[in-house]
Formats: sequence, C-alpha cells, structure tokens
Amino acid sequence: MNIVVLAGGISTEREISIVSGTKVCEALREKGHRAILLDVFFGNTGLQADCAFTEAYDVNAAAAYMRSFDSKLEEAVKTQKEFFGPMVLELCKAADVVFLALHGENGENGKVQAAFDLLGITYTGSGYLGSALAMDKGISKQLFLENGVPTPKSVMLKKAEGMKQPETIGICLPCVVKTCCGGSSVGVYIANTREEYEQAVKNAFHYEDEIIIETYVKGREFSIGVVDGEAYPIIEIAPIQGFYDYKNKYEAGSTIETCPAELAADLTKKMQDYAVMAYHVLRLENYARVDFLMDESNNMYCLEANTLPGMTPTSLLPQEAGALGMSFADLCEKLIEVSLKK
Repeated sequence: MNIVVLAGGISTEREISIVSGTKVCEALREKGHRAILLDVFFGNTGLQADCAFTEAYDVNAAAAYMRSFDSKLEEAVKTQKEFFGPMVLELCKAADVVFLALHGENGENGKVQAAFDLLGITYTGSGYLGSALAMDKGISKQLFLENGVPTPKSVMLKKAEGMKQPETIGICLPCVVKTCCGGSSVGVYIANTREEYEQAVKNAFHYEDEIIIETYVKGREFSIGVVDGEAYPIIEIAPIQGFYDYKNKYEAGSTIETCPAELAADLTKKMQDYAVMAYHVLRLENYARVDFLMDESNNMYCLEANTLPGMTPTSLLPQEAGALGMSFADLCEKLIEVSLKK
C-alpha cells in the first residue's frame, strides 16, 4: 500500500511524534509498503503525489528534514496561516491510508480527523468525536463518572477565576494539578504543600487556560491497550524516582515496565473490563491506550485515554502486543487493518 505516516506538528510532543513516525515508517517499509514520513505542519515541497511513493526511500533523511524546522517552529506558528503544510493534503489524498503518528495538540484533539473526514482521507485511530472527548480530560472524567468508570475526584479551574485554594474546592493536599488537554505528562504536577500547589497552578496555567485539580491516589500505575474493542495484556509502570512524568516516560532506564503486569486474575479482568468500558464511553474506535491507578486496597481509578499512543518499539502499546507474540511491524499493520475496516 501507499502510506503516509503523518508526524511532527506544533504540540509539546513534536519530538516524540517524530520518533514514533520514524519507527512506524521503517516498520511498514520492512513489510513491503511504500510508506513515506511527512510533517503535518511543515510538509515537503520536494514531494509530488504522483511519484512520492517509491521503493527506495531514506526514512532517517526524512526525519532529519522534519527536525530541521525545529528552530523555526515558534516563528512559523505565528506566521503560517494554514495548519497543513505544503503538499500534505495532496499526498494524504493520494495515499491508500494515513498512519497518524501525531501526539498532542491538533493531532489528537479531533481537528485533523474532522478535516480528513470531510476530504475523504482514510486514517488510523479514532474519529473526530472520540478524539475530542478523550483529549479533554475534564469531559472524559465527567463521562467516566456518568457511566460507572471509576476515576479520581477532581475539580476544573479556569484561569479567569484566579487562584483557589484546595480546601475551598473540596480537594485535600496532596493533590495533582494538570492541564486539561495536555499529553506526555507535560503540565502535570504533584503538590504536597500549599506553596507547591500555588506554583503548580501557575505553571499549569502557563500551558492552558483550563486545568484540573485532582485527588492524589497513592498506588501502582498501569496502562492497557484496547485494539478493535479488545483489551491487551496490562503493563505496569513503576518509575524508579518520582511519578510517570515526561522524563520517566522517555529517558531510558528511568522506569521499570512489567508486561503482563503481576496481578491476580480477577483484578486483571476487572481492570481490562474498565478499559474497554472507557474506550466505548469515549466513543473511541480502532485502538487506544487507557491509563489506571490502583491503591493499596485494590481500588481502581481510570485516569485518561490516549487515542494515538506512542509508537516506538519500546512504547507501552507495542510492549503489550509483544506479550501476545506480535512484532512491532505486525502491530503497525494490525492498526492499519482495524482502521481500514471502518
């Protein structure tokens, strides 16, 4: 197949997206597909739709071309009128399918998906509605509570409302302060004192005008991939220091990941069932990854769903697929297969 692997963009997760896209593109080409790597925001003026999908292709050179724009990102965001870069839509229309390796803003909030739906472009992952619902953690948590998916108690704060102390909004310290629509734990803080809380709120408002103050749950952290409505093996995430923040997610050796997680059979089934429930409650399609905490009394709490999870061979979803005997390249093909069914 002719495949565009769409990555990059303008979010705080741009670099992670480029890494995901590079690995996916390499894997798909190993499988015999004519895949090309493309930056959704900067595009590539050197490619033409009628001759871009070739047998010979240098994926690493394409990734380096994408990174050459990193220093120009801030200025480009101010001056570029259209989100889709040169030749992006033309190449995506010419492809059999677009593999979305985007993370964060625009890539996961449903805007790209809605545009592609209008243009008749086939893509991987959830549609615009599920993507938008899952991206907004405030809406996600509201839907979880209304549909029996346990989630930590939380309160929404808007920047215009100013600083509000935890006790005035019914939250006790320690608590978690996080952005409403962020990803990769960017803009997430654990506050143990009033001073830490006030600084965390200021920092979170630096990223967005709406944030979440959430009850802190001390316990074990897990993630579960759901592919075509089926829960994959659970993976446990245990940072060596601190919590599962940006550093612990992407710095080698900073986190111990165990898959399948060491859980009793009844707890495994219960958490997987909750993951599938969350997947359907948020109107997700094709695949996603759902994150959980479990306290010392085995109470489970769903934190959020990630509609376009990281896709490097060591990312969480590929590790879960590996526990089923599925290679990284096979998983990439599987995600395309289930997405084409829609």
